[in-house]
Amino acid sequence: MHAQPSREDDSMPSDAASATPLASGTPFADSTEQGLPIPQRYWAMLVIALALTLAVLDSAIANVALPTIARNLHASAAGSIWVVNAYQLAVTISLLPLASLGDRIGYRRIYLAGLILFTVASFGCALSTSLPTLALARVFQGFGAAGVMSVNTALVRMIYPPAQLGRGVAINAMVVAVSSAVGPTVASGVLAVASWPWLFAINVPIGIAAIIGAFKALPMNPGHESPYDYLSAVMNAFVFGLLIFAVDGLGHGEHVGWVIAEALGAVVIGYFFVRRQLTQPAPLLPIDLLRIPVFALSIGTSVCSFCAQMLAFVSLPFLLQDTLGFSQVDTGLLMTPWPAVIIIAAPIAGVLSDKVSSGWLGGVGLVAMTAGLLLLATLGAHPEPMQIAWRMALCGAGFGIFQSPNNRTMLSAAPRERSGGASGMLGTARLTGQTLGAALVALIFGIAPQNGPTIVLYVAACFSAVAAVVSTLRVMQRVSVQAA
Repeated sequence: MHAQPSREDDSMPSDAASATPLASGTPFADSTEQGLPIPQRYWAMLVIALALTLAVLDSAIANVALPTIARNLHASAAGSIWVVNAYQLAVTISLLPLASLGDRIGYRRIYLAGLILFTVASFGCALSTSLPTLALARVFQGFGAAGVMSVNTALVRMIYPPAQLGRGVAINAMVVAVSSAVGPTVASGVLAVASWPWLFAINVPIGIAAIIGAFKALPMNPGHESPYDYLSAVMNAFVFGLLIFAVDGLGHGEHVGWVIAEALGAVVIGYFFVRRQLTQPAPLLPIDLLRIPVFALSIGTSVCSFCAQMLAFVSLPFLLQDTLGFSQVDTGLLMTPWPAVIIIAAPIAGVLSDKVSSGWLGGVGLVAMTAGLLLLATLGAHPEPMQIAWRMALCGAGFGIFQSPNNRTMLSAAPRERSGGASGMLGTARLTGQTLGAALVALIFGIAPQNGPTIVLYVAACFSAVAAVVSTLRVMQRVSVQAA
């Protein structure tokens, strides 16, 4: 009986011995050093952080501006939702195809193309004078963001030596978590002093700076010459697109017949999509990676944990304002400890993940997050601000401890030549969890409007607890492989 080898928590992954160092603008160079030399490594990570912040932030900031945009463009509230949906849909359907393309033509090329498209589309958003033109610009902006998000962790793997990979992944995870959490706050700050087009216009100078830095600092990988599977890319778009419409329709009261038809369409196309992937040597949907038990368990952990986080982020403002009577300003301040603690916890966990089992680190972090969510759900009728703040901090600490080691495990479990596929699945797992979480909030609020926020927090705690169990299963998987 042959056991699938596991690379979890190896400080020097098995593919490290064959890997060679990377130089900016050149293919793999011949030298004994791994990763980029310092200070080029720091400049490359700065570029990664800048572009990733823009891509993640823009998925959140538009929500706050929707009422203003609808009034300014004379659009209905329902129609204005497409400002958000167009971006989210474009990102989700193109992550895996672009990650697969990155494996073939190089991650740096995909990253640069995505960053350039995102910057140009941001300028188009700022100049939009109607809802259709804004939604179209948001579609192109979403494709650009997908180019950035699909290969960013693959680039991190090239930037850092294997023994320090956890540190690079921790920075990446911290940027994603903080950008997601502070999006509404940033949007509110911009709208307090400027009109809504500036939400998109501010991306342009930052994007140009990131593009210049990317040309100078990011490494190149040679890729491989296998033909690109365009049919799989189209099937992938239909599967994820129909799933998003079905889940979104379920949460927003769409006619049940349409929801069933969309879900059924996704299942049917998905069946043939998966069958096609089984015949591909480097499949667009990385089934070859999902056959690695540690990788599959890490994906499951990621989906459940991001679902729990989104459930909490969407429901907590309603709990704090409608149930507990805090103001909008107070709500923002009371939720700040969550992302603030992630900034501290994620780098520490990243360093630890190079030495300590990611299964245990993830399990401990997710147990802490579960406890924090349960404590928030059981708050009394008149809690003190500090009682809320330390519970938020506990959730943030737990999420920060989990995320960096989990991402490191996903990345290091994949063969180096499949880093793009692993990177794409990492982003897809995050978006899948967030989409499911947002839809569940809408569904629960529709069924139980009075106690909705509290029920959502209990559901979030359940998802977090499941993620903790799945995370610890990776430890058992590693033990069984070693015994074999």
